[in-house]
Amino acid sequence: MSDSLREQLLKAGFAPARVDKPRDRGARGQGGNDRPAANRATKPVRKETRGEEFDLARAYAVRAQAEKSERDQAQREAQRQAQERRERKRKLQELLAGNVVVVAADAEQVRHFEHAGKIRRIHLDAAQLAALNKGELGVVVQAGRFLLVPRGTALRAREIAQDAVALLVDPEAPAETADDGVPDDLMW
Repeated sequence: MSDSLREQLLKAGFAPARVDKPRDRGARGQGGNDRPAANRATKPVRKETRGEEFDLARAYAVRAQAEKSERDQAQREAQRQAQERRERKRKLQELLAGNVVVVAADAEQVRHFEHAGKIRRIHLDAAQLAALNKGELGVVVQAGRFLLVPRGTALRAREIAQDAVALLVDPEAPAETADDGVPDDLMW
């Protein structure tokens, strides 16, 4: 029983016999790996986690690129719509140049109509009011102002921009059911 506990365990097969190899000091300088073989077995696990990290990084990059392309597309669409609005505004301005019916400064008649959910008004003289109610004239909005124009100009303005025409009475409609829903003889 003079055997040490270590020797007894080795004989029983509980612990492998370890043979120490002398280290080669030159291998360390040449990039050799002096780790035990047991530590080398853990490398593939690290590669897998790095692969997962790479996949996660790639997913974030793809997501960021998709979001950037969506923002760019939305910006291009907004620019296109703004360009179309500017073009419609320019065409409307060219159409209305010289085609506006002049309203006298002392016009006493007022014609009320609905535009953009509000009751609006335009001052006219008696002849212009009669022509507006017959549908010979129309009211067009330009830069927040209501302008009196001939019916043909109002129809062309409607082709350019639907919301540009504030009031255009249909001449074939009965007087009680005009487009704006306000009786012609109503005085406010």
